[in-house]
Amino acid sequence: MSDDTREIEALIDMMARLPGLGPRSARRAVLHLIKKRGQLMRPLAQTMANVAETARECLNCGNIGNGDVCGICTSEKRGNGQLCVVEDVADLWAMERGQAFAGRYHVLGGTLSALDAIGPDELRIPKLRDRVAAEGITEVILALNATVDGQTTAHYIASELEHAGVTVTSLAQGVPIGGELDYLDDGTISAALRARKSL
Repeated sequence: MSDDTREIEALIDMMARLPGLGPRSARRAVLHLIKKRGQLMRPLAQTMANVAETARECLNCGNIGNGDVCGICTSEKRGNGQLCVVEDVADLWAMERGQAFAGRYHVLGGTLSALDAIGPDELRIPKLRDRVAAEGITEVILALNATVDGQTTAHYIASELEHAGVTVTSLAQGVPIGGELDYLDDGTISAALRARKSL
C-alpha cells in the first residue's frame, strides 16, 4: 500500500466491515463514491455525521430514532393494548413497512442463546415484564424469527408472562403467499400443516 492511497484503503477496510459487503464490493463502492464525490460522497459523509450525532435508542422500546422516546411509543393512536415483540430494530422496521400493525413494539436486542451466553438479563426481557405491567398491555404478539433460538425465546417469554393477565400470541408460520410447495423446506411445510385452518 502506497502512502498516497492509505486513506482510500482505510475507507475500503471500513466499508468491508459492513454486513453484506466484502473486500471486492467495498472497493467497488468506494471507487464509485470517489467518482461521484460531489453528488454522493460529500452528502453521504455529512448525513452519516449527522446520524452519528443524533441517533439514539428509544428508552422505552429499543427502536432507533432522534429522541429519547420514539414516535411510536409517544403516539396515543398506538396505545391500543397490543405490544409486538421483535428481535431487533430491522424486524420492527419490516413490520412497519407492512403497515398492518397499529400497536407498539418491544425490541429484545437478540434471542436467548446458551452457546453465546445470552440469557434473559442480556436481552430486554425484564423491561418487557415491566412494560406489560405498567402500560395496560392486553396482548403480547411474539414476532420472533422461526429459528431454534427464536422459538426458545418465544417459549421463555410466554412462560414468563403466563400469570401476567395478558394474551400471548405469535405470528402464523407456514406457506408464504405465492409460495409453491415444491420449493419449501420440510420445516416450513410442517409448520404450515400444523397451523392449518378451516376455509
